[in-house]
Amino acid sequence: MKKSPLLYLGFMASVFILFSMASCLESDGYSLGDFRVNIASVHAEKDGAYSLILDNGENLWPAATNVLYRPKDGQRVFVNYTLLSGEHNGYDHYIKINDLSNILTKEVLVLNAANADSIGNDPVIVKDMWEGGGYLNVSFLFNYGGVKPHAINLVKNELLSKDASDPIELEFRHNAYGSATSRLYEGFACFDLRPFRVSDADSVKFSIKVKEAKDVMKIFDIVYKYNQTADDTETSNTRVTPVTFSEEYY
Repeated sequence: MKKSPLLYLGFMASVFILFSMASCLESDGYSLGDFRVNIASVHAEKDGAYSLILDNGENLWPAATNVLYRPKDGQRVFVNYTLLSGEHNGYDHYIKINDLSNILTKEVLVLNAANADSIGNDPVIVKDMWEGGGYLNVSFLFNYGGVKPHAINLVKNELLSKDASDPIELEFRHNAYGSATSRLYEGFACFDLRPFRVSDADSVKFSIKVKEAKDVMKIFDIVYKYNQTADDTETSNTRVTPVTFSEEYY
């Protein structure tokens, strides 16, 4: 049976957590026995080469790798890597890539009458949601029957008659395509927020609606700050406390 890319991403989210715990044991030196795991954005270079940009702004150059990878500019990835050097040739670190896996990476869609059915509005539980590197990063739970891959999207709903608002209102949407909900899975996705930048401001506020159950909605308030130094990035993200999952929602 062909595996669902979304299920694979759920598996990688779990691996990411385990790797993150293990990386807490690393030293401050450059040992080939140490590794780190982070989310990064791919920057495609010429001739098939690429660099990785962490959400804190650090630029990493893969000087060595165990992974055959075809880069796509703007693709979000989980990367397991080992530091080989400090700042060199304009990069913050040279690294050795131990493992690299793509994350579901999408643009924000406009929801209208033509695509409303395909986008769907089935329940989904968001464990955590935050801005990083110009993307909305979402860790979520969904029930899956193992037949047809589900769809996950972040949308701006034009079916609702609303004036321009601050914050910008978006919806995190799930389409189960009517499949059975026999088993709980984890998923992870990133959505590009950079098109929402405006020239006369240094941040954008979002109010993101999530349908947890038939009559239960959750609102996540997110601030995307884009005119800042790398040192400010981690503390500027607005995180929301993960919700407690209950099987009765499905």
